Amino acid sequence: MSNGFEETQLSHASESIEPRKKDESLMELGSGDLGCAHYRRKCKIRAPCCDEIFDCRHCHNEAKNSMEVDLLGRHEIPRHEVKNVICSLCGTEQDIQQNCINCGICMGKYFCAKCKFFDDDVSKNQYHCDQCGICRTGGQENFFHCNKCRCCYSRVLKDAHRCVEGAMHHNCPVCFEYIFDSTKEITALRCGHTIHLDCLNKMLQHLQFACPVCSKSVCDMSRVWEMLDKEIASTPMPEIYQNKMVWILCNDCGASSKVCFHIVAHKCLSCRSYNTRQTQSGPASCSSGISETAR
Repeated sequence: MSNGFEETQLSHASESIEPRKKDESLMELGSGDLGCAHYRRKCKIRAPCCDEIFDCRHCHNEAKNSMEVDLLGRHEIPRHEVKNVICSLCGTEQDIQQNCINCGICMGKYFCAKCKFFDDDVSKNQYHCDQCGICRTGGQENFFHCNKCRCCYSRVLKDAHRCVEGAMHHNCPVCFEYIFDSTKEITALRCGHTIHLDCLNKMLQHLQFACPVCSKSVCDMSRVWEMLDKEIASTPMPEIYQNKMVWILCNDCGASSKVCFHIVAHKCLSCRSYNTRQTQSGPASCSSGISETAR
């Protein structure tokens, strides 16, 4: 039989345990079942631009831009201006905060007050970059911020990437989605321009090996150049074109060269690349007696 002192101790201990269990249950309640296709979370947002309620900013943008875009252009939510969220469990509308002021539910295990961002899936290793001004995924220890490119890159590119001013502050040159805050995986090309990885893979599948922005080769093309060497060697030009010269500009190194005309391709004399364009034509062979215009 216990005395009164022991009962008091047990009573205090149970009181200290109960709130902790309650907090843990509130943290897990509805986890994985609430949210949208973009994020798992237990709240919705009120869009400051149209005063309507959406699961997240991407849901807002998709809904608004699925309609015909008017003369004002795309209607996208100014996410840093979001001021109110609505708890998905109790429906209470409130200021931006991690836990509901009414039912106490944790509305997002990852919470960023600066971005007004909630997400229950912490396996993404989200972090906030002050220089970018937004939250990114992948773990802060795995990325660095390049001040000239004005974006975060994987640490493996720290001494290997080519800086381009505002490298991610533009639309993807293939699908035209704004890259800087895109949720799709992004890659930096050898030239420094950025593109969605999926868009790049589709380019390669369609045998497009040049950057859509600057036309530089996106990968090592040395084996292709060797194949073109053999193709040209086995395809002699007719006699009247054998001494015809043309000026070319190399898309890879930027050098201009005067080379023999060939119907297959023209090789840069500087870097040996076939990623070139003809800029000026010379006269045909003097022995042909034919005068040709520059084309």
